[in-house]
Amino acid sequence: MLTIPNLLTFIRFLGIPLFIYLALSRKADGWAVIVLAIGGATDYFDGKLARLLNQASRLGELADPTIDRLYIGATLIVLYLREAIPFWLIATLVLRDLVMLIVAAVLAAKKLPPLTVTYLGKAATFNLLYALPLFLLALSDSWLGTVAFICGWAFALWGMVLYIGTAVGYLRTAYRSEEHTSELQSRVDISYA
Repeated sequence: MLTIPNLLTFIRFLGIPLFIYLALSRKADGWAVIVLAIGGATDYFDGKLARLLNQASRLGELADPTIDRLYIGATLIVLYLREAIPFWLIATLVLRDLVMLIVAAVLAAKKLPPLTVTYLGKAATFNLLYALPLFLLALSDSWLGTVAFICGWAFALWGMVLYIGTAVGYLRTAYRSEEHTSELQSRVDISYA
């Protein structure tokens, strides 16, 4: 429970309210982007350290993707309130996460193992985590804002393709898991008949 990777995860969690405060109350976009960058770095290093130090934990496995979603959610709300992104982008990402939440609940209800985050799932999240701070920087009325706008949309579109693609992959994995469990159960039922 008290491991270096879990400590990094907790520090990353504390960055969420700090980011919201900096981006909305202070409109200190540079500082807000730095908080997001630190959040992204700790997301990378907590997993690396967990494997390197053999300190992987169930808490870390659950907290890591949850905090990723909280970061993305907080950033989307901030960007929408600051009029930096359109509503359809938010709706697409939220709908995907709702579908995955329902799948996770169904798997849990059927006592099936939870889905494991894939490399492509991580890549999708990283693309979105790169895009969102760029959208914040794109609010600047300068050449940096223009470059950030272009790069932000490039990362966002690629991230959304991966995000939706991995959701389809996760759904197929969940279906196969349920199908495999049903097949095993029917074999057990036949052997007891």
